[in-house]
Amino acid sequence: MNNNRSTSRHLLSLAIAAGMPSLSQAAEEGFIDGSSATLTARNYYFSRDFSDIVGPSQQSRAEEWAQGFILNFKSGYTEGPVGFGVDAIGLLGIKLDSGRGRVNTGLLPVQEAADDYSRLGVTGKLRISKTELKVGELQPNLPVLTFSDIRLLPPSYQGVNLSSSEIAGLTLQAGHLNSTSLRNEAGDEKMIAMLGHLPQRGAVSDAFNYAGGDYAFNAGRSTASAWYGQLEDIYNQRFLGLKHSQPLGAWTLGANLGYYDAQEDGDRLLGDIDNQAFFSLLSAKHGGHTFYLGYQAMYGDSAFPRVFANVTPLGNEVPTYEFASADERSWQVRYDYDFSALGVPGLIAGVRYIKGDNVDTGRGFEGKDFERDLDIGYVVQSGGLKGLGVRVRNVTARSNYRSDIDENRLIFNYTWNLL
Repeated sequence: MNNNRSTSRHLLSLAIAAGMPSLSQAAEEGFIDGSSATLTARNYYFSRDFSDIVGPSQQSRAEEWAQGFILNFKSGYTEGPVGFGVDAIGLLGIKLDSGRGRVNTGLLPVQEAADDYSRLGVTGKLRISKTELKVGELQPNLPVLTFSDIRLLPPSYQGVNLSSSEIAGLTLQAGHLNSTSLRNEAGDEKMIAMLGHLPQRGAVSDAFNYAGGDYAFNAGRSTASAWYGQLEDIYNQRFLGLKHSQPLGAWTLGANLGYYDAQEDGDRLLGDIDNQAFFSLLSAKHGGHTFYLGYQAMYGDSAFPRVFANVTPLGNEVPTYEFASADERSWQVRYDYDFSALGVPGLIAGVRYIKGDNVDTGRGFEGKDFERDLDIGYVVQSGGLKGLGVRVRNVTARSNYRSDIDENRLIFNYTWNLL
């Protein structure tokens, strides 16, 4: 599915040549012995009621039901100083219920009422020592391009990724992506940006480039991150992050801090972009209880930029509202409980409340919003349905500058290990 095959072959050749001096370091497992394959069946019901429509779309609700299948194959590496392998992903989405006036849930294609859509993506990979090159279908998970498997099928990108873990605790990555396959589409598309919650469909980019690394230290309890991302001719963005986990008696305290800085790039296809974003999410865990407190703030003249329709690690971003509009400040309180502490393994529940204000709406008034999420999940622990996961989500989101949302999701997941 990679549209830039000559470039990919050239990069692959360079990587092989660069690795020749390290011939003494070989891949340990074989191509077949190191292989794995899984098949996930996902049944997804999604409903959103836009009870107070604000914006160009006058659609009052989005409601669809679909069945998805995700086949993942990962080979091992051939034996020898330079290991070669192949990964593949197969996706199939089947419409169970939809209709005109209820589309755009992110589960199914929007432009036409297709009964199904499918995709096959293949990735070639090469490994020398602890350095790996992948070319083809990619699903990177980075602070500047987070993997967002939150609908029926996961999105993917087409391009090149180089990762290295030669230094203990340090993982470095760099990549070049030239197209994307959206979560509810079968083909390749050029990438566009989102600013806050609004897709910017008036400009497309030829590539997304990234580089950065994560360093784990303090016996693995702390991780420092530094990343750069560039959606060519639209925006570039820098990220600094720190995560820490600290045992304290029967408690475990945690902190997740991050800072983004973004500006326009190259030909400035969307004009000037000026955004700085800070987030903090603190946690305290005791037994089955986990408590969270988060604060997030946007600075500059623009909303937070990201690749459409991607999510981010922003502490207060949730799948319904992002709390990332221009100048927005937001607070979060959250509580999760793991019922295994009461002898019911597999059952979890959580509730969170996020409130935002100080939004520069550009319409002469201060924007405000809030969201309340309730999540309940259970994984069957034994019997013929062992491994079957069920998740229920209920959301109430309200705003004075964008559409109100009442949302419900019901998701069933089951995974077979084929190899």
